[in-house]
Amino acid sequence: MIGLEGRQTAVIDLVADGPHAVVAGVTGSGKSELLITWILALCRTHSTKQVTFLLADFKGGTAFDALAAVPHVTGVITDLDGAGARRAIESLRAEVRWREGELAAVGARDILDPRVALPRLVVFVDEFAALLGDHPELHAVFADVAARGRALGIHLVLGTQRAAGVIRDSLLANCPLRISLRVTDAADSRSLIGTDEAALLPGGADGRGHALLRRASDARPRPVRIALSDAFDVEAAVARGGDERPRRPWLPGLSDRLSLPELSELAGSAVNGDAILVGLADEPNLQRQRAATLRIEDRGLLVLGGPGAGLTNTVALAVAQAPAALVRVPAAPEPMWDAIAALAADPPPPRTLVCIDDLDAVAMRLPPEHAQVALERIEELLRRAGSDGVLVVASAHRLAGGVARIADLFPKRLLLPFPTRTEHIAAGGDPTAFEAGAPPGRGALDGVALQVALAPRRPSDAPDPALDWYPSAPLTAFATRRSPAARAALAEWERRGIRSVSVDGYAADPAVTADGPVVVVGEPDDWQRHWRLLADARGDHDLVVDTSCAAEFRLLTGSRVLPPYCESGRGRAWLISAGADAVRIVLPSVQVRPDRPRAWP
Repeated sequence: MIGLEGRQTAVIDLVADGPHAVVAGVTGSGKSELLITWILALCRTHSTKQVTFLLADFKGGTAFDALAAVPHVTGVITDLDGAGARRAIESLRAEVRWREGELAAVGARDILDPRVALPRLVVFVDEFAALLGDHPELHAVFADVAARGRALGIHLVLGTQRAAGVIRDSLLANCPLRISLRVTDAADSRSLIGTDEAALLPGGADGRGHALLRRASDARPRPVRIALSDAFDVEAAVARGGDERPRRPWLPGLSDRLSLPELSELAGSAVNGDAILVGLADEPNLQRQRAATLRIEDRGLLVLGGPGAGLTNTVALAVAQAPAALVRVPAAPEPMWDAIAALAADPPPPRTLVCIDDLDAVAMRLPPEHAQVALERIEELLRRAGSDGVLVVASAHRLAGGVARIADLFPKRLLLPFPTRTEHIAAGGDPTAFEAGAPPGRGALDGVALQVALAPRRPSDAPDPALDWYPSAPLTAFATRRSPAARAALAEWERRGIRSVSVDGYAADPAVTADGPVVVVGEPDDWQRHWRLLADARGDHDLVVDTSCAAEFRLLTGSRVLPPYCESGRGRAWLISAGADAVRIVLPSVQVRPDRPRAWP
């Protein structure tokens, strides 16, 4: 019962006259009041075991506020919660499959079979056009439900300001029950009820609640005056429903915070072996939430996201669950270079987890030549990951430069929140899945939404103290531009009894080595003037090249191999011992004794 038809009660039967309905009317015509009256009328005559409702309000989020406490209502979704609304509507697909399974379990063809104990589910949508405007991909969901809903006991009541051009013919054909309040365009009236009459209804307050009802069996639309409901009707519906809440057709949303122990408990025995737990995956189209995992066989995972999105936490989560061997590539430039070089020189054993946090740093924190070689080595590591039995987990903020080149080598990709939709799309994300203001750790793994678990707290890794290097050979050649670090090193070596002499001085008197170890010091130009002495030093003795001479490294050493990366200004140098490959060393600084201040030679 929705109102009066002349002096008679206007009664509609959604099962017999439907199974689906369309309600049209301009703003102020009384469309929302009609939907509320219809819902409350069904609540007063049916229990929660007979009928339940899913309400969608896309005209501001307040139309169905008064019905939130009605037991029949399984949920209210609004345009204020875009991701939640999309998720709830997608759950209807799973509801269709679940109901099909329930019917098949008892051998029934439809919900009318007495062996079936399912309540009918009626989905009321206020402003269907606005819903499709926000989520156009959901039209296919409604079309699917409309086609199969009759036998399964799922009904649609779609409210809209105009039906023409909004509701496609395939969906409209499955909605034989039509109600039109006042519309402004005669074409809208004809497309819905077959005549122009809805466009002729009075406007303003006098026309509010006047509607035209047309069932499939009606030759012409029938005028109806819609009844208004009030708080007493809501109270009656609450009392009729009782305390028993019906089954909800979708699961609760993902939590913003999820610890690793909580995720492990949720996963239970479904996850075993050396699987790495990543987060809780949400699959509303299957009405299921499950643990998302990584395995060595997955070969690689690239984590992309904006600032504060949880990239470092995701990598740390993998580190905390390393299945066997673990290689962490540090963010600091020098140890980063060393770790990548070690992976290239000595491939890791099978079942090794390699973690690279902030892959962007490889290109940003290393000089171009070193960055190119490092990225090439990472690329080769990824290409061999399958045959070597290695899993590589890396994070980056954007796909640019060298990162873009190797991104496609990662079989799996996890997208965490980005500040803007443009950045989300640039990283390969689905435009419709962008969620503004998403919490850290909320993302999509291979297109499936999930919440990444929080990594366990662990002590921060203190860097290994680098040992100062001191000359031990009788002769050490030192190429430097006499930087502050070089002067401090020479002063400290002198304090240890290791003498220094210029290149010209040693060329004039090579016998100075008879009195103990000697460091022969000169700038690149000095060494080039004494080319034979330089050749002897790098072939038979120790040659130290200060980072101030990085541009002349190949000229001085004759090596075509890129040396280890050294940060400038930190007292670093390269050592070539008797023609071997260059290694990084740390030059000592002047030790300050209590009885005297620091002094420079």
